[in-house]
Amino acid sequence: MNKFQLITNEVKKVINGKDRAIVTTLLALLTGGNILIEDIPGVGKTTMAVAFSKALGLEYGRVQFTPDTLPSDITGFAVYNKDTGNFTFNKGAVFCNLFLADELNRTSSRTQAALLEAMEERQVTVESNTFKLEKPFSVIATQNPTGASGTQLLPDSQIDRFTVRLSMGYPDSDAECKMLLNRSGKNPLDSVNCIVSKNEFLEMQSEVQNVFVSDDMARYIVSLISATRKHPLLSRGASPRATLSLTDMAKAVAFAEGRDYIVPRDVQNIFICTVNHRIILNAKASASKKNSEEILHEILRKTPKPRT
Repeated sequence: MNKFQLITNEVKKVINGKDRAIVTTLLALLTGGNILIEDIPGVGKTTMAVAFSKALGLEYGRVQFTPDTLPSDITGFAVYNKDTGNFTFNKGAVFCNLFLADELNRTSSRTQAALLEAMEERQVTVESNTFKLEKPFSVIATQNPTGASGTQLLPDSQIDRFTVRLSMGYPDSDAECKMLLNRSGKNPLDSVNCIVSKNEFLEMQSEVQNVFVSDDMARYIVSLISATRKHPLLSRGASPRATLSLTDMAKAVAFAEGRDYIVPRDVQNIFICTVNHRIILNAKASASKKNSEEILHEILRKTPKPRT
C-alpha cells in the first residue's frame, strides 16, 4: 500500500462513504492547489480538512467567515510599538499550511479579496510589505449553496483560483450509521495518525510536478479546454489557468497510480471537477435543458484521444 492510499485511509476513519471527495481533495493538495467545497452545513467539510492536516503533518488554520470578518483577520496587521518606534507585524490566520476558509461566501467582497494573493502567489502584502507563506500552502474553502440565507456570489477571479470544486453531499444510510457508532463516546479525529511529515509531503508534491507530459497529451489537454471556449451552449469557456490546473491534476492522478507519465484517462478522471466551476452557460443551454456536467461529458466524448 503506497503513501497515497495510507493517507486517504486515515481520512476515511472520520469521513464515511465519501471516497471520491477524499481522493479528489488529496489530489488537489498534491498539486499545491486550492479546493472549493460547495455544500450544506454539517456534512463533514471541516472534519475532512482537520483530518488531512493531521494525516499530512501540516499546520492548520481556520476562519469562520461572517459579514463582519475583516481582511486583517486573514492577512494580519501592523501595530506600532512605542518603545522601539517601529511597527510590528502580527500574522493573520492564513499563515499556516492548510487554511480552512469556512463559509467564504458569507463575508464581504473586500474580505474575500484578502485571500486572492495568498491563493495565487502564496504571499500576503500588508502596509506595502510582502510576507511569503510557508510551503506547502493550500486553501480549502467552503461555501453554502447559492441563494442560501446570508450568502453572496464569489467573484469570478476567486472562483478561477480554485483548482477543483466538489460537493460532499449527504451520506448514505450505512455510512451515516457508521459515523454515529464511531462517535459514541469518542472523537474519531483522535484516531487519525500522521502518515507523512511536512517535508515528506513536499517531496510528494515535487514528484507530482516531475510527472512527464508528452506533446500528444499536452495537445489533448489544450483541445479539451479549447472546446469549452467554442461550445455553442457556453458563454464563457475555461481559462488558461484551468489548462494548468487540469495538467497538474492529471499528474497527481498518475502519481497516485504509481506512474511517472500521464495518459488520457488521468485527464478524463478529473476533467469535470477541475473545469465545471470555470464555465458559464448561456441562454441556449437553459432552453436545451442541459447542465454544465452534461456539456463537459459531451466534450470528453467528442474530443479525440491520443494513442498511448
